[in-house]
Amino acid sequence: MLGPRKPIIVGGAPEGEGSLRRTLGWPHLVALGIGAIVGTGIYTLTGVGADRAGPAVILAFAIAGAVCACAALAYAELATMIPASGSAYTYTYSVLGETLGWIVGWSLILEYSVACSAVAVGWSAYLVGWMQAGGVLLPQALLVSPHAGGIVNLPAVLVALTVSGMLMAGTRESATFNIILVVIKLTALAVFAALTLPAFDADNLSPFMPFGFGSTVQGGEPRGVMAAAAIVFFAFYGFDAVATSAEEAKDPGRDLKIGIIGSMLTATTIYMLVALGAIGAISYTVLAESAEPLAFVLRALDHPMAASAVALAAVIALPSVILVMMYGQSRIFFVMSRDGLLPRWASKVSQRTGSPVVVTGVTGVFVALFAGFFTIGDLAELANAGTLLAFISVGACLMILRRTQPDLPRVFNCPQPYVVGALAIAGCTYLLLSLPGMTLVRFIIWNAIGLVIYMVYGRRRSLLRGKLSVANKASPDLR
Repeated sequence: MLGPRKPIIVGGAPEGEGSLRRTLGWPHLVALGIGAIVGTGIYTLTGVGADRAGPAVILAFAIAGAVCACAALAYAELATMIPASGSAYTYTYSVLGETLGWIVGWSLILEYSVACSAVAVGWSAYLVGWMQAGGVLLPQALLVSPHAGGIVNLPAVLVALTVSGMLMAGTRESATFNIILVVIKLTALAVFAALTLPAFDADNLSPFMPFGFGSTVQGGEPRGVMAAAAIVFFAFYGFDAVATSAEEAKDPGRDLKIGIIGSMLTATTIYMLVALGAIGAISYTVLAESAEPLAFVLRALDHPMAASAVALAAVIALPSVILVMMYGQSRIFFVMSRDGLLPRWASKVSQRTGSPVVVTGVTGVFVALFAGFFTIGDLAELANAGTLLAFISVGACLMILRRTQPDLPRVFNCPQPYVVGALAIAGCTYLLLSLPGMTLVRFIIWNAIGLVIYMVYGRRRSLLRGKLSVANKASPDLR
């Protein structure tokens, strides 16, 4: 029922045609992780989280970060043990079987694509705010999606297509450019923390938990700490994109664990400081009304120059998140195609750049369409659903492999694997169930469509099933 399992080749990855070039060192991977993690989540979802949890959005960040930390440790062990592209899809295929592997891979396609779109929408908000602060006004109908009263979010569409073009130019070139964007982004957040923390007012933290802890519907909107955690969770993941680069890491055993754990620790520290500075500086009720909360806080504290600088940094640097997420999505699509579950044209690698150009372009168009016609809240929640399912699967794979194949060489050994795996599964399941009901319905519909595609196309063209069929015919006595 669960299908065949892909053989685990420790330290191995395909070579020759259909393989990816090893061009990335650990600095590239740390920057990729930080580039994906530190972005729209902290720049724009701070206000959305504050609206749902009040000052307790700080606690929501801590809860989401703790859950992601458990998932990150599981990823680090699996990524260094099975350094092949595909991330959670590959691990699930190898441990739990092809059918569950497909479901996780299909969910990851949703995660990365929709996450890219959400970041593009957040970037658009900062661009518009920065331009309006400079006196440049554009037609509102071209700046927001139909759900927000416009026609299309044109800036979000344009940035998605631009980043897609950059990735098509080559992986190493894109990763190097990403390092520059990450430096700009971290500098802006450091300036924000330095200016807001001295203005901290304890009165802004009272009442700390106005909507309670659990996720409930109040006034027609999801409220509570867990409702906020379920959406600010979007602000933390991104380290899993590092795992998708396994085949392109120069020294996977060393570089992947540094990239995953290093980027997660750096981002979590930054998030707590920035969230504390924002919530402590002004009332959460005011913060919740802004689409560009960090710049808004600085303007409220009478730092107009710093506000413009932070907004400009977001405009310049947020595309790094789109770049990393789009990179991850194209690699998931690439590996599923290489396994025969998706059309073979998606796994064609450019001889000039060593990257899958065609699928990257298709990804860019798909991301642009979502960015142009949906709001950031809808996109972030839907992306979170796909990610949470993948993290649940990774936690399960970690524990199952420790039980079934304890002697496999492990470059990085996750401490207390059964505790970490169980916490990752329990935490992600709770966050998944804390998402709005309509988001879960959309996620179920997405995977139902995926299963139909798998049964009609992928299952019939699976290369692994084909190899097993040939082997069975050659050795009928082994059936």
